[in-house]
Amino acid sequence: MAIIVDKVQKKKDIALACKDLFVNNSLKDLTIAKIAANAGISKGSIYDYFQNKEEIVFELLRHMMLEHDEAKERKLKSVTTAKERVKIFAEFFYSDETKELREIYKDFISINLTAPNEHITSFQTECVNRYFNWMCNIIQDGIDNQEIIPKSIDIAKGLFALGEGMFISSSITNTIDDLQKELNQNIETIFSLIEVKK
Repeated sequence: MAIIVDKVQKKKDIALACKDLFVNNSLKDLTIAKIAANAGISKGSIYDYFQNKEEIVFELLRHMMLEHDEAKERKLKSVTTAKERVKIFAEFFYSDETKELREIYKDFISINLTAPNEHITSFQTECVNRYFNWMCNIIQDGIDNQEIIPKSIDIAKGLFALGEGMFISSSITNTIDDLQKELNQNIETIFSLIEVKK
């Protein structure tokens, strides 16, 4: 009797088995042979599930982002103000908890910029829209709670982009010494302008 393999689960298993390999090595230095050996399967078996190593990065990122989003949601529920929530939202870009995910995310950004395909671009668009909506909800809650002025909703997308932009800048230049400090200073400054004066 033939063994039935859950292809979706197998893809996830292969990607997760390679997490440390991707976190600790440059994507360009990895070969399918190294990845297969790390996952404990043959090189040919990799091609049963993935067309290339970039697809493995994509699969790995997808699963790591789901875990991250669940943890972020729990953390966001633990604070009460919009400013605290925005700061928690920005923690992705510097916290020790997300260091591995950021390393995979850098590879993903690189792939998306240099060799985009419809599947990866669609995933990135879905993520950006989800996070933008999440930020809009945080800002709208702050407006509803009369913490910040109603016009604040107009900068929700900018607040969302602030963290990613500073993260990318700090990753490719030497212009930001302490990303956590810089992000939090920017958030404090923005909130000093949009907070309801009491």
